[in-house]
Formats: sequence, C-alpha cells, structure tokens
Amino acid sequence: MTKEEIRLAESRMRTKHWKRWGPYLSERAWGTVREDYSRHGNAWEYLPHDHARSRAYRWNEDGLAGISDRRQMMCFALALWNERDPILKERIFGLTSNEGNHGEDVKEYYFYLDSTPSHSYMKYLYKYPQVEFPYVKLVEESQRRDKRQPEFELLDTGVFDEDRYFDVFVEYAKADVEDILIKVTVTNRGPEASNLRVLPTIWFRNTWSWGNGARHPKLHEAHPAPNPVIELNLSPVNQRQSNTRWLHCEGSPELLFTENETNARRLFGIANLTRFVKDGINDHIVHGVKEAVNPEHVGTKAAAHYKLSLGSGETVVIRMRLADSHFKGKNAFDAFDKTFALRRGEAEEFYATVIPQDLSADAKNVMRQGFAGMLWSKQFYHYVIRDWLRGDPDNPCPPQERRKGRNHQWTHLYNADVISMPDKWEYPWYAAWDLAFHCIPLALVDPDFAKEQLMLMLREWYMHPNGQIPAYEWALGDVNPPVHAWAAWRVYKIDKKRTGRGDREFLKRIFHKLMLNFTWWVNRKDAEGMNIFQGGFLGLDNIGVFDRSAPLPTGGYLEQSDGTSWMAMYTLNLLAISLELAKEEPCYEDVASKFWEHFVYIAHAMSHRGHNCMGLWSEEDGFFYDVLKLPDGSQFPMKIRSLVGLIPLFAVETLEPEVLDRLPDFKRRLEWFIDHRPDLTENFACMRSEGMGERRLLSIANEDQLRRILRYMLDESEFLSPYGIRALSQFHREHPYVLHVNGTEHRVDYEPGESLTGLFGGNSNWRGPIWFPVNFLLVESLQKFHHYLGNDFQVEFPTGSGNMKTLWDVAGELSRRMTNIFLRDEKGHRPVFGNLERFQTDPHWRDLVLFHEYFHGDSGSGVGASHQTGWTGVITKLMQQSGEFRERQEN
Repeated sequence: MTKEEIRLAESRMRTKHWKRWGPYLSERAWGTVREDYSRHGNAWEYLPHDHARSRAYRWNEDGLAGISDRRQMMCFALALWNERDPILKERIFGLTSNEGNHGEDVKEYYFYLDSTPSHSYMKYLYKYPQVEFPYVKLVEESQRRDKRQPEFELLDTGVFDEDRYFDVFVEYAKADVEDILIKVTVTNRGPEASNLRVLPTIWFRNTWSWGNGARHPKLHEAHPAPNPVIELNLSPVNQRQSNTRWLHCEGSPELLFTENETNARRLFGIANLTRFVKDGINDHIVHGVKEAVNPEHVGTKAAAHYKLSLGSGETVVIRMRLADSHFKGKNAFDAFDKTFALRRGEAEEFYATVIPQDLSADAKNVMRQGFAGMLWSKQFYHYVIRDWLRGDPDNPCPPQERRKGRNHQWTHLYNADVISMPDKWEYPWYAAWDLAFHCIPLALVDPDFAKEQLMLMLREWYMHPNGQIPAYEWALGDVNPPVHAWAAWRVYKIDKKRTGRGDREFLKRIFHKLMLNFTWWVNRKDAEGMNIFQGGFLGLDNIGVFDRSAPLPTGGYLEQSDGTSWMAMYTLNLLAISLELAKEEPCYEDVASKFWEHFVYIAHAMSHRGHNCMGLWSEEDGFFYDVLKLPDGSQFPMKIRSLVGLIPLFAVETLEPEVLDRLPDFKRRLEWFIDHRPDLTENFACMRSEGMGERRLLSIANEDQLRRILRYMLDESEFLSPYGIRALSQFHREHPYVLHVNGTEHRVDYEPGESLTGLFGGNSNWRGPIWFPVNFLLVESLQKFHHYLGNDFQVEFPTGSGNMKTLWDVAGELSRRMTNIFLRDEKGHRPVFGNLERFQTDPHWRDLVLFHEYFHGDSGSGVGASHQTGWTGVITKLMQQSGEFRERQEN
C-alpha cells in the first residue's frame, strides 16, 4: 500500500481522522438559497457580493483557497490587496443571474491543481491582477449585452495585458491530522515591480448570533513577532487541549483582529451590536481606519498582514502552520520543507497507481487536475429547513410568505455534512443527479467517500419521508433523472475491481433505501398507470419546446421518452444489484423477478400502447419521441431529434449465464415469462436469442431499433461532433422544430453554445452542446450492447463513411473524441480553450485545465460553469479506460 492508501485505511477504520480538515470552504456563500430570508425568494439580491464582506453568514462560510474542519467551526483562507482595489480580495467575484447576459457567471481565474483524497497535500492557484479589479465594468458591460452575444470575461477587460498580475499559489501539507503546513508562493509575472498585501486569515464560523445557546469562541495573540502566533479556542469556558489550535506565522507580519459579526451600520444604517465587525480588517487595510481592528488583539476573526514588494519575475514564499501544538521552545518551521517534499512525493506515488503509465505527460496532467477538481470541490453544506423557515430567536422574524414558499414541504431536511459540489462558485449546493456522476471518478481514488456520498442522499434527514431524493436547494422537490442506483452499482464494481472484494454491506444498505425511492417514482410519476412516465424537469433544462417542469401551455401532459427510459434503466440497475446480492442470499431472487417484470412492462409500453394509444417509438422515423397528450384526448409525437430519443439506449443490461445458473428460481420465472407473455416481450430486445458467450440481453431497443437510432447518433450532420455526441441534432439548425399554441410560437433551434433563451436562467443549454454525463452513459451503453452482440454486429462510423466498426470500437472512439477536448492537438491547442489565445499559448496558462459544465457542439470549447469538474470529472474514468489518440503530438 502507498502512504496515501494507508491514510485512507486509517480514516476508514477511524483510527486517524485524516479527512477532518479539507477544502470544505465554498467559493461563494453569498447569493445562495440558504442565506436568503427575503419575502419572495430573491436569493441573489438578498445577500449580494457587496454585502458578503460585511455580513455574518448564517449557514456556510466562503473564502479564497480556503480550508476548514469538517463541521466548519474554524476556517482559514487567503485575502489579498494590490493597493488599487476598492476592497480586499477575500472571495471570488462573479455576476448574479440577473447581471450576466447568460445567467450567473464567475469572473475570476483560479485553478485546482492537486489534491490527495485525504487532503494530505493540496495545491491551488489564483491569478490576481495588479491593476484595479474591474467590478463595475464587468457588470455594466454584461448588462449591455444580449443573449446572442458572448459573455464579457475578465480577460476581455485588459487587466492581464502585459502580464500585469500575480500568480498566487496556495499549498497545504498535513504533518498529522491536526497539523497543517501552509505555503503561499507569490510570483510577479509583470514587467515592473509591484506591491501586494497578503493576509492569511483565520476565523470562526458565526454560530453564536442566532439565539441557539452556542458558546462564543475566541482567538487572540499568543506570541508576538517575530514568528507571531494566533491562538484559537473553540470553548473558552472549558480550556480543553482538543479545542485549542495555534496558527504560527513565519516572519514579522502585523496581526489584525476583529469579530465575525455583521456591520449593520454599513448595510442597514442601524447601530452595530459589537464594536468590531466582519469587514474591520478590510476597512483598516483599504481605508486606513485604525479603529476598525481590535487593539487588544482579541476577536473571532484575525489576519497576519504581510507587506510585499516584488520585482519583475520575483517570487516570495510565506510559510504558516495551523496545529494543535504551541511548539513552546521549538521552531514550528523545522522540517517544514522536508514534510512538504514528502507529501508531494506521496501524492506522486499514489497517483501512479491510478493514472495509466502509458498516457502522455499531457494526458496525465489532465487526469491529475481532473481528480484535483473533484477533491477540491468538497464543501461543508449546512441547511436546516425548519430553522430556516422559522427564523432564529435573536433575529427578526422572516416574512410569513416563506412559510408556504420555497422548500416548505421539506421540514425534515437537516443537512450538515461535507458533500461533493457541482461547482463551488456557480453551484455551491449539491444536486442529486450530478452527485451520482461525481461518485464515478471519486471511486477511483476514494471509494469510501463515494459510497458515503451516495448513502447520504438516502438518509432520513435528506430523503423525503415519501421517498423522493432532494434535488437541489433552489427547489428540493424538483425531479432529476433517477441515476442513484446506477451510480451505486458502478461504484460497487469499481471498488471491487480496485480492492478485489465487493462491499456487500454497502450494496445491501443502499438497495433497501433505493427501493423507497423507486416506489415514490412508480406512485407519483406514472399518471395513467401504464408504465409511461412524465418526469417533469428531469435535469435536461431547456431541451424541450416547453418548460417541462411547469404546466403545459396546451394543457394535458407529456409522455416522456427520456422519463420512461430513465425508469427502465432504474429497474435494470436494481435488477443487477438484486442479482448480485442473490448470489449469497437467495431471498433477493424474488426481488430480482419483480424488477425484471417491471422492466418488461416499461419496455413494452414504450413501443406499443394498443389500438388507441401511441407508443414513443416512431417506426416511420426510426427514433423515440415525447408524446403530447392533450385534454381533448388527441395526441401527437413531438418530433425533435434530441437526447430524449437517445436515452432509451441507457436501458440495457446483460445477464451472464453463470449468474442465471446459480439462481434457478429467477431463471425459471424468467423463462416462464418469455414463454407465456410473448405479447410483452416481442417488441423489444429478444430474450430468447443468446448472445456472445450465451449471455442474455435486456434492452428497450431491439437490434433493428438500435441500428436505426445509431444511424442518427453517429451521423456528423446530426448528433456526432468531433468532440462527442450533441444534445440536439444539427438537423435543427436548418429545420427548427416549431409549434404554435394559442397564437404563440414555441420553437427548438440548434444552439451549439450558450443558450439563446432565458429558460432556466439562460446559463444552461441542452439544445446542441456536448454534456459529459449523458455521453458517458452512451459510451457505457454501447459497451454493454457489444458485450451481448459481439464482433459480428458492426455499424458505420461515421454514418455514410463506409467504415464499419464494432460497438466496442465506437465506444472507444467516442471516449477519445471527448478526451480530445482537453488535450493539445497537433498545433498545441486545446479545444476547451476555444479562441482564448492566452490560454492556448502562454506557458503560465496553457496547462491550466478547466472542466466546464458543457462544451460547444461544434468547436468543443468550454461553456457554462467553468469549474464544474463535478460530472465532467468522468473524463478521468474515460481516460483511464480508453486512453488517448497515440498520434497526438507531445508538446
């Protein structure tokens, strides 16, 4: 075992809590639902960026390159000032949903460069302009632009011209569980000398201002300069060693102290409750207000103020140590560099066991940063609905409208855990279906954490009593694709392959919880009891002609191809899990039979609904469509060629002959059903024909349907892009889908980049771009079909080329097309960077990879949230299993 694997084992066995500290601070706590106490749920406006430096957060903290303990009682992050900005740079800036021409958008450049799963070593980079940060310009120019214009980015403002910026690297190395070495390395990339103030900041999350009886912690100066020390005590009434920490600061920085309390005078024009407030250090540094900090060197927030002057190209290093030891009589920085070198070496050793050694240096770098993004995107997430709706005893009573407003039906929800976020700035809240995909790459490096995450969403204080999994904080009751069972099964298999044993206890626990959620789906989303599901939003935002989470303007409802397909996939995932459990516990055979029959009914319903009902399969077109059911009983297919028609391919599973032989009762019921109910089994994948290795196939699409669907999917004039599968066919570029309802035109056009509509805020687009989660599932589905059909089943790739490939080879080609988004091409350019010349050519930018939310359907450039390693992190799994194009030039 590597040293990192030993740490993970110690963490699993709870002998040493290596994950107690980690990157659990958010990049943004302002503008979130949790901090919103407005009358009508205007979260972005209630606590905007301008208030963040002055207002104590109720639920979560944020900070630049920060860490906290897993309950976020103590926090550490960086603050910077270039002596020109109007405020300290304490947190990442971006536009709100109403300010950006394509919705909310971060306007900074920061990068997650490295992290081990235990966070024994971490590295972060922030690029800080030396000229005044253009807060106002970014807002005003973005508001002038419409949705047909590109977003106005920080590079567009010119603040990085002539390389006038600082590279600020922040690294952490754990000497022990409660002993964290911190190194800040600053380099002046500009042509001239420039000044910089660096303020490493430590503070307590405010838990005492809400009337809940929490004790007031304190921190104070324990030792003056040189090498000053800040002492933190979480419980001053009981001076226990375990509640005391010390921040050792090398050199002679000035120590500044204030309170993490709201500056009510600045925000609301009323008297402050305390003399010193949250923005006191900001006012002292930026505005020279000496009385803004506590001369007694006591408070709940403190910073070490380093004044730097760096010549062109000069680098300065600042060293600190946050530990549970005062090191009295000893030098806290002895062996500092040695420990850092050791932890870096151990990180290299660990990733050598994860990243294939035959990959190029470029591909290894992409994988390494992909894992870093996944691990840095952990966040302590705190949200207690009952308290949030009711308000706090020591604060004004919230407006009564909130009692029947957002999330009021989720009063059981009590969240206070470290959770994997989609993007800690743009989406600093969990999203259940995103999280399922996060767990795939996480399982490659830390299967324990991946399993914990999946279980967490199904615990009683998350999952609704009716069985629904919470969606995301903006609308916990929204409906997302049911991919939790798929993720649990995949994580189980990844863990089993890596460790040599399957965690059956995890599989059993999560299976029983998933049964509750499956029952919710069956009872709530099948309107006619005909095994056709509506689904609602289903996470695909604007893919349809209507907002699918709202009442239809036509009346009636949609029978959704994707909603029904997701449910078919869900049944197969639960079938696979139950068959695995039945190998050692025969009682699961009965449950497996239940899911097999569920699948049969759903698959039959998709293709055949009887004489008076319309199936979702169009025999004329060879594609699956949604069907609109109108109040007068009429119905018609919505002939949009989108992912909605490809998602039926996800519902595929093979049954191995040895499994069937070991489960005779299940096999007997399976054969009986095939023999006696041909009316249900004749319209989808034939169960009687045995495939490669005498396997059996369960699939919505039969062999003929599969060929016809793939003819569209692998056509470069339709779905197939040089960088993966588009969410909408290019066919709709010249042939938009148009529907007129009550004098209003509703339409779907091919939009390969940013959305041109305001649906779902306009910052997400499923009408043409490439999305990694669904592409990942398509790759997996093709592999499963090949597992059954074998090498004799071949298709044209691309359609019309005459080049025949097996489905296994097609899956590999799709994987590599997706991988190519991030890798340098023969000119040394990465498609993800598009036309950003600095990112393409500058040696200080070109290898800093961003994992976007989605990608342009034609160019592969990154679109949407820029730090959504989240589900785009599945690129690490694709690279692990499919590699890269070997003809790629090494640059």
